[in-house]
Amino acid sequence: MNAGEQWLQWAVELQSLAQAGLTYGKDVYDRERYERIREISAEMVSHMSEIPLKKIKDIFCNESGYQTPKLDTRAAIFKEEQILLVQENNGKWSLPGGWCDVNVSVGENTIKEVKEESGLDVVADRIIAIQDRAKHNLPVYAYGVCKIFVQCSVIGGHFEQNIETTQSRYFSENALPELATEKNTETQIKMCFHAYHSDNWQTLFD
Repeated sequence: MNAGEQWLQWAVELQSLAQAGLTYGKDVYDRERYERIREISAEMVSHMSEIPLKKIKDIFCNESGYQTPKLDTRAAIFKEEQILLVQENNGKWSLPGGWCDVNVSVGENTIKEVKEESGLDVVADRIIAIQDRAKHNLPVYAYGVCKIFVQCSVIGGHFEQNIETTQSRYFSENALPELATEKNTETQIKMCFHAYHSDNWQTLFD
């Protein structure tokens, strides 16, 4: 970890400790202290990132209960030695995917996200990898993320216009477009290719 990331790790740890204290603490004065610690952590992130404090509080201090990582699913779909990517509104490309909703499983979320972003109907076949985002993707987020890569098979559908992506295309391993690296890196996509070519792939996890 470099010095530029250390402050964020401190802020994340403070926020986590404050959230746990607010969850389990009973004394009213202790709760006030935990609230202030949480505010300080948000102020740190806002000051160092120049993101408005209100926005930081909305995404960084809006949860209750013991803090756990968010879940993000990414679908690896292949056709004729190429992998499916969707183009986002900023022009960069990613594997179809997104945050897990609270009322669906990992498999169901993968299928849902593929449908929403690519228009395809798929079945979820196997887990390629479960990764701690902080170990693989930049920039560092102010909250933990667990990324789950799922190999899928197409059973129907076609691309339809939507608010998240502008098109979908298949790409070969050695001719990838500009990637949305905060969501998936070239290394992660190559990992999916390796899994696709392996009959005995063992799920990778951090």
